[in-house]
Amino acid sequence: MKRNKLLYWVLCLVLVGFLGNTVYAAGKEETNNVKETNALKGQYHLEDVVKIYVPSTYDIDQPIDNTPYVNKTLETFSKMFGGATSIEGTGAWVSDNEELIKEKVTIVYSFVEKLDKKKVNEVVAYAKSLKEEMKQSSVSLEVNGKMYFIE
Repeated sequence: MKRNKLLYWVLCLVLVGFLGNTVYAAGKEETNNVKETNALKGQYHLEDVVKIYVPSTYDIDQPIDNTPYVNKTLETFSKMFGGATSIEGTGAWVSDNEELIKEKVTIVYSFVEKLDKKKVNEVVAYAKSLKEEMKQSSVSLEVNGKMYFIE
């Protein structure tokens, strides 16, 4: 009988500890969510993002000043989405003969209020035209964190 009481009390303590921890964690998560939603509640926001990686080479491996292509992309995205931003970066990949190939890229991106099928098709068409104009094998396009290689 003593053993059963002891087991009963141990189970009760474990249950109380588990429930207490669960309630504490839920309360903490709710507090964090409340802080975030209260600070941002009612603020205008854009959920989708589209990025295009403008190469700094012509005909795959001839270095060029990509400024005219970046400016054209900034203008195109601004007309499509209401604004655009560009940042400089370095892209790298390993060639077929195991060499590290690096090149400068400019990432032009826009946050988008409503990214529908029509807008996606326009962006892909623009990426294809940029690929052709710069004589690339492909142009990288990122939509909501997913990378696409437009060939």
